[in-house]
Amino acid sequence: MPINCGSREGQVKASDTHQARTGAQRPGVLGGEPAENATKGCALDRSSEAELRRPVPEPPPACFGAAGVVVLDAIADALDRIDTALLRANPKLLVGFSDITALHALLVREGLVGVHAPMPGSNLVQEGNDDDAQALFDALMHPLLDGHRFAPALADGHWRVPGQAEGVLVGGNLSLVAALLGTPWAWPSEGTILFLEDVSESLYRVDRLLTQLRLAGVLERTRGFVLGSFTEDADPAAVLREHLAALGKPVLAGWPAGHSTPNRELPLGAAVTLDATAGTLTLRQTLWR
Repeated sequence: MPINCGSREGQVKASDTHQARTGAQRPGVLGGEPAENATKGCALDRSSEAELRRPVPEPPPACFGAAGVVVLDAIADALDRIDTALLRANPKLLVGFSDITALHALLVREGLVGVHAPMPGSNLVQEGNDDDAQALFDALMHPLLDGHRFAPALADGHWRVPGQAEGVLVGGNLSLVAALLGTPWAWPSEGTILFLEDVSESLYRVDRLLTQLRLAGVLERTRGFVLGSFTEDADPAAVLREHLAALGKPVLAGWPAGHSTPNRELPLGAAVTLDATAGTLTLRQTLWR
């Protein structure tokens, strides 16, 4: 269901993040008044476990995760108590990444779209990330229509397996994608484009996580792969190639998303075409007007 952006209360600009850096209220964070001209929204911070469980009769148009690592236990404990009927009846955008991957998975299984993007409590407000913030807020405040093409600059040294594939864009943090397997909230994999990124994972762990996905049939059922950043440990490019390149499916590495800068927005749950040859993702549905 496309979301009408006309209901939003103003815009958040990259310059607004200066307030968060200097101790002012973060735009749209639960527990405080939004900054002037900020998007009305809510956030999941380290004290917000109850907010995951509390029905919101009139949800805001967008909900920002504040920081992923501090809410994983709260998310895992609350997944089976989230009112999914209410979410379907009042669709809104969840914006976040890292451990927020688990919430994105739940929403996608309910037919909803979220945005894998920086969060107010982490890299959205770090010095030097104004370009990421502005790119995110520009995307949220302007129509995102069928045919829109994402064609960012890819990371230096990126690799690819040429080809095209269509499917629903799913995934996020590799560790969370693997951890959800065997639960009712595991990401769907049949006919999908799988995005993966991670941080502080050693080569043997990346290998083990990808092996888990392979043994679970995820890699076989997926139509194509987009790989974001894998940072703060040894570069796992060779491990990723070993698991993915021989599948005969399009693979595009070096996408600017993950636990690093740049960390550009990705519409999880949206129908897309991956063109690994051209280095693009193209929307096959209108997300908001």
